[in-house]
Amino acid sequence: MEIDKNLTETLLSTAEKPDPTLLPFSSEGDIPPITTIGGFVKEFNVEAKKLWYLAGPAIFTSVTQYSLGAVTQIFAGHVSTRALAAVSVENSVIAGFSYGIMFGMGSALETLCGQAFGAGKLSMLGVYLQRSWVILNVTALILSLLYIFAAPILAFIGQTAAISSAAGIFSIYMIPQIFAYAVNFPTAKFLQSQSKIMVMAATSAVALALHVPLTWFVMERFKWSMAGLAAVLNASWLFIVVAQAAYIFSGTCGEAWSGFSWEAFHNLWSFVRLSLASAVMLCLEVWYFMAIILFAGYLKNAEVSVAALSICINILGWTAMIAIGMNPAVSVRVSNELGAIHPRTAKFSLLVAVITSTMIGFVVSMVLVIFTDQYPSLFVGDEEVIILVKELTPILAHSIVINNVQPVLSGVAVGAGWQVVVAYFNISCYYLFGIPFGLWLGYKIDFGVMGIWCGMLTGTVVQTIVLTWMICKTNWDKEAAMAENRIKEWGGEVSKIDQLLN
Repeated sequence: MEIDKNLTETLLSTAEKPDPTLLPFSSEGDIPPITTIGGFVKEFNVEAKKLWYLAGPAIFTSVTQYSLGAVTQIFAGHVSTRALAAVSVENSVIAGFSYGIMFGMGSALETLCGQAFGAGKLSMLGVYLQRSWVILNVTALILSLLYIFAAPILAFIGQTAAISSAAGIFSIYMIPQIFAYAVNFPTAKFLQSQSKIMVMAATSAVALALHVPLTWFVMERFKWSMAGLAAVLNASWLFIVVAQAAYIFSGTCGEAWSGFSWEAFHNLWSFVRLSLASAVMLCLEVWYFMAIILFAGYLKNAEVSVAALSICINILGWTAMIAIGMNPAVSVRVSNELGAIHPRTAKFSLLVAVITSTMIGFVVSMVLVIFTDQYPSLFVGDEEVIILVKELTPILAHSIVINNVQPVLSGVAVGAGWQVVVAYFNISCYYLFGIPFGLWLGYKIDFGVMGIWCGMLTGTVVQTIVLTWMICKTNWDKEAAMAENRIKEWGGEVSKIDQLLN
């Protein structure tokens, strides 16, 4: 596809514009061949600094925004096992499905705003942002039907009557969240394209700082139960989108925001097609991990299985935010170095990112293993759920390590322009192998929730091995030459985006 062909240029243009001393691409040339341990350590430190300059704010924003829902689930676990199961199913199945679509469609602005910013056509950023707002809010209106009819839908796909009913009620409470997604995701890409990530980090941090005590107050003092959880979570997301919108409307974005324009309603269908194309690859990965909660709902003693698994997925999600923040950072680093004709540096950037993410995952896993007897009680009071969480901790530890590596490798794939190939691998490894294998272990062999998770984790391992093989077989000199040719061909012109849309 033409869209995929130009992702490398997109990442080049969406790269942040930091202090030149941090990213000396072409002025110093490619790194020399590393032949000593001392040379490796020196280059590792230099590359790590560049990588964390990009990844730090992105990781912080991802962790804080994810923590909003995670904190809500923690409080639900202290209401009842059924409440925890209901909130988990809504968050994983209903909201998770919607999140994948909305986040993926909002990611179209990586291409559009990135190209416009790189070409100096700043006025187009605001137009693209408004188009995305229009399209995603219409999408949110359609998806709200999923929230309204969540109870019968969950019952139809086999969830227990108790979980379906409770999750259906909570889903209706959470309808405002889907419209917050519709504003937040395009806004995030709009700000990211201008290197204003700290704005997102600050608003998310304030929202989380208010979310925790407010949730406690509503639950402990007013005893509002699930309605209170939904009200505070919706309010926290509303705070984020209002704060970011106020920042944009205040004029601090300069030419990038010149006010609302009727031009935002032009060429909407082509914009929809680009948004949907952006959603496909992301949805394949997001829905895969959300499906684990859904499958657990079919097991015997479903409430306990879903509640225990949701705690583990919560923890896995927190740690995954580190890798997800690292993903765009390594993608930008690889694409920048390929564009600068620095193949050795591009390859070394990958190595540094993989080592860093693996070390972080290993440390977190060891902490969980050491405190296996203590941490489950922080999330839930039901002794049966606590016992199952302890049994699942070893596979959780392995999952953390694997899931801290895989997104980094995917980021390299994006930086090198391999999106279509990776999408096919995702379908094969996840949906044709991982899910059937997990269901076979969970139901046929009767390994329960442990079998489902092991099978689906095996799919992730296979995909990681395939990506590793692709990267090891890559001719980085050839990739750098291809990047140079694509840059010359396209030149970062916004007019090319218009041609692409048409």
